[in-house]
Amino acid sequence: MANLFSEALPLKLPDSDLIYYPNFFDALSATEYFKILKEETPWQQDDITVFGKKYAQPRLTALYATNDLPYSYSNITMHPHPFSKELLQIKEEVEKVAQTNFTTCLLNLYRDGKDSNGWHADNEKELGKNPIIASITLGEERYFHLKHRTNKNLKHKLLLEHGSLLLMKGTTQQHWLHQIPKTAKPIQERINLTFRVVY
Repeated sequence: MANLFSEALPLKLPDSDLIYYPNFFDALSATEYFKILKEETPWQQDDITVFGKKYAQPRLTALYATNDLPYSYSNITMHPHPFSKELLQIKEEVEKVAQTNFTTCLLNLYRDGKDSNGWHADNEKELGKNPIIASITLGEERYFHLKHRTNKNLKHKLLLEHGSLLLMKGTTQQHWLHQIPKTAKPIQERINLTFRVVY
């Protein structure tokens, strides 16, 4: 269950609107959601093209939507599944805080420290201008890196914890890139749910 008294921690980075809720879901609920989503999600692994070479994407993914619209990034076009009961429950709780009706959820499964997500912004045209992205972490905590597009001195690192919510709003995607880097540490699985509005 969502913790309505979860502390809101604004990141206060220039050209951005980022708020972190460390205990958005209590540990019991977060663990239960993790187990269900791990087992019941139809995970897929797509190929990505980097500098003309194809590689297996270093994580598993799944897409869900209320409006049946596909979502494209990195030359991959994903077609959505209908939302499950559990995903709708999570979506409802996130929407209360974000004050947004999300259409779409992209799930990522990071199986270990070798799974990662390279530098990027969530700025695809189907997200519209200044999109709001709500990111839930279930399972292993991972570091989330941010770097400003033009001011190379502006960098930030945030540990995304089990049951946490990160809201990215305003001009964040215009001015900042983010990534989940690889780590050599032996770590467990992490499921990341990123809610967004696809037009």
